[in-house]
Amino acid sequence: MLETNNQNIYFPAFVNPGVGNEETVNGNHLAKPKSDLLQPLRDWLDSLDIQNRKLARFIAQTIPAQCPFERDIVLFNRKIAHIPPLCKLNPLYDQFVGLRFRALCYLADVCGEDIRSYC
Repeated sequence: MLETNNQNIYFPAFVNPGVGNEETVNGNHLAKPKSDLLQPLRDWLDSLDIQNRKLARFIAQTIPAQCPFERDIVLFNRKIAHIPPLCKLNPLYDQFVGLRFRALCYLADVCGEDIRSYC
């Protein structure tokens, strides 16, 4: 509370009245958090259990170990530009990396296969 010219000013009235933990301020409007439409797909990818050698090999070969979009642009043996890895922009990036890791672990631990060729 601040007292000026015999008028009481209550600051909490000016700081987002009625906004709870689950609500956010979007401009002048109060907005509820948006639901994540990809969450069921994320949960499904995280719950996949690798129990098949062919499937594990397919996943390890299909999902790259490094971002395939990262490039250096070289002209006359001089690097003139660099395209950064864009895989982090993929909303399912973490799930695919985890799936590839589980497939490689299955091949190495259960099947006893050498996984150096997949790296």
